[in-house]
Amino acid sequence: MAFEFLEPVHPELQNKIKNFSNQTLSNYVSFFDEDEDIQLNKFQLAIVCIKEERNSVYPRKSDFFYEEIRLSLYAMYVGNWQVDIIDLGDINRGDKVSDTAYVVKNILSSLYKKSILPIILGGSQDLTFSQYRAYDGIKYMINLATADHKFDIGNSELPMDSQSYVGKMIIDEPYNLFNFANLGYQTYLSPQEEIDLMEKLFFDALRLGTLKSDFTKAEPILRDTDLFSIDIHCVKSSEIADPNHENINGFSTFDLCKLCRYAGMSDKLSSFGVYELQSMQKSEGLISLIAQMLWYFVEGFSLRLNEHITEKSPNFIKYSVPIEDEILVFFKSEISNRWWIKIQNENNVYKPSLLACDKQDYIDATGSVIPDRWLKAKYKNTT
Repeated sequence: MAFEFLEPVHPELQNKIKNFSNQTLSNYVSFFDEDEDIQLNKFQLAIVCIKEERNSVYPRKSDFFYEEIRLSLYAMYVGNWQVDIIDLGDINRGDKVSDTAYVVKNILSSLYKKSILPIILGGSQDLTFSQYRAYDGIKYMINLATADHKFDIGNSELPMDSQSYVGKMIIDEPYNLFNFANLGYQTYLSPQEEIDLMEKLFFDALRLGTLKSDFTKAEPILRDTDLFSIDIHCVKSSEIADPNHENINGFSTFDLCKLCRYAGMSDKLSSFGVYELQSMQKSEGLISLIAQMLWYFVEGFSLRLNEHITEKSPNFIKYSVPIEDEILVFFKSEISNRWWIKIQNENNVYKPSLLACDKQDYIDATGSVIPDRWLKAKYKNTT
């Protein structure tokens, strides 16, 4: 299972963490030990850190600071959580990037098969490609979402790097990428041909300004997501003590924590990663940000309701809205107040029949405005 390539958390660090208050997250984490027979099946979440940055387009500013993040994360207090976490330690860089990618893919695949959700801290964001390919033979169609100021489609004819891995996903066989959603892109950083391709493939893209106006628009997208990848460079430069970080517009630290909480709460999401940590200048603020993002993700995970909705599910209210030559069918959960909209399946290829949406989509439909995500899903189902 490639677990022999893991470097467990150092015993001295483990001892420090185990001495934290039993009211902190340290009380919910176990540590992988290559000399012990640990039964992974009892865990829900697995933390794994990857020391690989060679395909990053950003200059390296720091050594990896995973130990400091662990100390900050596990010292945080928790509520009435019921989660079991295993910290698998670190994956060191291989002789070649492809060697690291092979190990990452195999370890994550083993976790997916056991229904253990990996929380990944990594170097270059192209590791998301291995995170995605680890689903091969396990899940047929994957919905990917990223929090990123760019689309990272790039030129798929060139060797893959941290800003072209999505393009590689689009063309690489087997074709398992059903949907790609970008949260927070900035138009002046995005080539027009990539924006056009997003439209042509009926992918979802929410500009930073759109999310700033209504941040809740991210929740339905993340509710439909299998894999969520964050480029830490999407954080606003004034939020981070790195004078060389140039992204003067971006997510606030609180925005990123909200995104992580939404992702954790998503019943569908089964893989989560935060990347490009080595390309930021190490600081106490950055360490706290990463730790708090992970804390919010775990909190969201602890709040999952496992609402596996079908048309005949109890505790759901059905609304039918005639519009043009369509009848849009919405479902509202009486438990969580979340909304879904029905998508007709018009071919034999697997497609989701219920798409996450929000109340505003229902309100817009009653005013004869067809939701944009519904239109994209419909066109995708008929092509």
